[in-house]
Amino acid sequence: MRGPVRRAAVLPVGAGLAVAAALLLIGTVTDSSASCPRTASAHTYGTGAATSGTGAATSGTAAAARTVAVTSGATVAAPRARRPAPVLTWTDLDGNPISLAAFRGEVVVLNVWDSWCAPCRAEAGDLALPSGEVRGAGVRFLGINTRDRDRDAARSFVRAHGLDFPSLHDPTGALLLRFPPEVLNPQTIPSTLVVDREGRVAVAIGGAVSAGRLKPLIDRVAAEG
Repeated sequence: MRGPVRRAAVLPVGAGLAVAAALLLIGTVTDSSASCPRTASAHTYGTGAATSGTGAATSGTAAAARTVAVTSGATVAAPRARRPAPVLTWTDLDGNPISLAAFRGEVVVLNVWDSWCAPCRAEAGDLALPSGEVRGAGVRFLGINTRDRDRDAARSFVRAHGLDFPSLHDPTGALLLRFPPEVLNPQTIPSTLVVDREGRVAVAIGGAVSAGRLKPLIDRVAAEG
């Protein structure tokens, strides 16, 4: 006897070709996306030269201008990717008013520190050196002293390490919380930011920094004009 006929398995010729074409298309898209992540990344973050067509090249160049890169452990943002630094109007360790906005048009190196922090003590000399070297090049240094409720302890730290730039007194960390967390982690002390002449954060460094590491980054932002 013949078995039952499996009619569900029988497809018209046209329908079978359509299904085969669909499966082939799905397979092509899946293989392409899974096997070329580096290529996709290069097209998104490259200079745009790898993309074909005038419109694609323009899009690639715009994407490149928005990227950030990690150089010597520092996050360096391209101009179009930079976030504006928050408004900082506060008092320094001597009670004098000071504002970050007053430095617009200059490159500003912002250093977050406190007097009991061992890495802060370790990097203090490396901050004093470039702050003196670049003063005539339109670059200013400004500290943010945090967690030190006692101004005397903070002032003693400044004298002991020969820091010749002012520091905002921020014992509660209120100023740090004004920065976007992806730019400045308030829990990371010390931290250093380089703010460009337009008041945007160009460089972010978490942890202690040396003069040899910091100076080229300052020069890079200062050279933008």
